Amino acid sequence: MNKFIMKHRDEITGVLSGFDRLVFRGWLRALSYPDGMGHYLWANDVRLVDFGTHVQQVSERLKEAVRAHAAAVGRPVHYLPSAGDDKEALARAIAARDGINDGLVCLLSCLEPCRTFEIYRNREVHRLEVVSRIRKCLFLYQYWMHPEFGFLHARIQTWFPFPIQICLNGREWLARQMDRAGLQYVRRDNCFSWVADWEQAQRLLDAQRRTPWPQRLDRIARQLNPIHREMFRAFPVRYYWTTYQTEWAIDVAFRRAAVLRRLFPQLVHYAMTVLQSQDILRYLGRPVRMDGEVPKHFRGEVVTDLKVREEGMRVKHRVDSNSVKLYDKAFTVVGSVLRAEATLQDTSGFRVYRRKEGDRTGQKAWRVLRRGVADFPRRAAVSERAAERYLEALAWVDDEMTVQDLLARLSRPREWKGRRVRALDPLGQDRALLEAVCRGEFTLNGFRNRDLQAVFFGEPVDEVREKRRRSASISRKLRLLRAHGVIRKVVGTYRYQLTETGQRAVSAIFAALRATVRDLLPKAS
Repeated sequence: MNKFIMKHRDEITGVLSGFDRLVFRGWLRALSYPDGMGHYLWANDVRLVDFGTHVQQVSERLKEAVRAHAAAVGRPVHYLPSAGDDKEALARAIAARDGINDGLVCLLSCLEPCRTFEIYRNREVHRLEVVSRIRKCLFLYQYWMHPEFGFLHARIQTWFPFPIQICLNGREWLARQMDRAGLQYVRRDNCFSWVADWEQAQRLLDAQRRTPWPQRLDRIARQLNPIHREMFRAFPVRYYWTTYQTEWAIDVAFRRAAVLRRLFPQLVHYAMTVLQSQDILRYLGRPVRMDGEVPKHFRGEVVTDLKVREEGMRVKHRVDSNSVKLYDKAFTVVGSVLRAEATLQDTSGFRVYRRKEGDRTGQKAWRVLRRGVADFPRRAAVSERAAERYLEALAWVDDEMTVQDLLARLSRPREWKGRRVRALDPLGQDRALLEAVCRGEFTLNGFRNRDLQAVFFGEPVDEVREKRRRSASISRKLRLLRAHGVIRKVVGTYRYQLTETGQRAVSAIFAALRATVRDLLPKAS
């Protein structure tokens, strides 16, 4: 179990770990490039000079069919003058007003940029060609109260190649699962502050990972475009489903709101001042050099920001389009929720053990994690681990011992294996040593004598005497830390890891050292 959960277990009523926001995209791959569009036109006996007329007719048939379906079930249709309007808020207001618990809520439409096709007259070769272009077209948004997934929305581009986006919420889905199972709960927005049986709720969340996504998403696509088969009778195509963005959330429900209100500012302070870029890279699957530095080939940026929202604070660490976040999500009479969340959009930094795409009998190997839903189980695993690593890093916050007490313990000589060992000097000569052993890259796998040699001496040498001198120097440092209980040796290896006492001590000391006077004075006033 996560160290954070274990540390605060007396104050925690339950934990839920699973997907929150899920965004899928569907593509008609055979139509997603100019040659494919050309094949479609040939199959439908459409000349290039008639391209504009044909695609306009197909687009109008799609719009009419969707609007007719909305009218048949008595649901409102609204055109939004701006794509930036809050569509979800409008849809929820309509659902609440009309008491919609199942089926279509509303149909919304607006103009947005899209990638589609046009006919281009190539003057060099003196012929017409199908080319890809950016333009604006009408997008249709349908909001549903889905019988399985709960409140969700899906949109379709009304021009070729008709891509689809479907957005649903794992916690909304869980609420439907618990309703069917007769499991009682208290809900606040998209989280649960109390559940009658947390373990049963977690089993329901775990079942979401095994969903056959192509079949489920195809059903939604048929509702989004009821005339798909008719449109592509002469050129049959089906959607290829990809996972555009996922959010994995670990919700920790505290029994008393006062405990979370006291703890959360300390967690935010620690996340803002102690966690370094290397830590965030490691949480999100990015490689970190053995010396703890960011790889030179990394061209992205690591950004940490704090946002104060109406319902509370949110601290977010972002690496390009991926991130980890921390919220104080909800405060209720029956429980209050702390949420650690990992958002994945770019999966190129992760690997999955699979065969080469299209080779069903080939040898498996560790390959780049794809966006296709075939790799969804692996995406779930790496998302969960990212959120767990982040929450685990916060396990050392909120210790009742003062920094003065920690320094006093370390600043006394010890006796270890029958020999006297000098006191540690955390703020003086031993500060660099403590900073070295608490590097982010050593958290999971620990460190060896030679790893610390790379930190303190730089490049390795070939001269035997110098090698022995360096090894002996690091050995004395390791002995010093072991005597004070800061590190322990991993059984059966030559590796060392920080003990719980060591992790707590170095985290607290460096958090205090990095704090500004402004940070400290309000707490003293």
